[in-house]
Amino acid sequence: MAACGFAAAAILAAAGAAHAQTAAPSRPATPPATAAASGGGTAAVRQATSTEVNTAFDRADDNHDARLTRAEAERFPEVSRRFEQIDTNHDTFISREEFAKAVTGSP
Repeated sequence: MAACGFAAAAILAAAGAAHAQTAAPSRPATPPATAAASGGGTAAVRQATSTEVNTAFDRADDNHDARLTRAEAERFPEVSRRFEQIDTNHDTFISREEFAKAVTGSP
């Protein structure tokens, strides 16, 4: 479960960074991947929305073939590190569905 949290944080950070590049300069940048947790002063990873997951996938999918190669997945270090685990059908690509399952932790 912790690995899913790391992947979600990586995806949300990437999606946020991509959004920040197109946002107006006067808008302050805020990290979308964390939210203050109640008590303890630690940060909790929030769940990625389907829009954020799709945006991150689309930005990584350089050739727009609806699948990530190992090279494209390197934009997300945690996804790249877990490539074989995420590629559940072992076709050497990560589909949008495999990516979403890995990021959101859904079965």
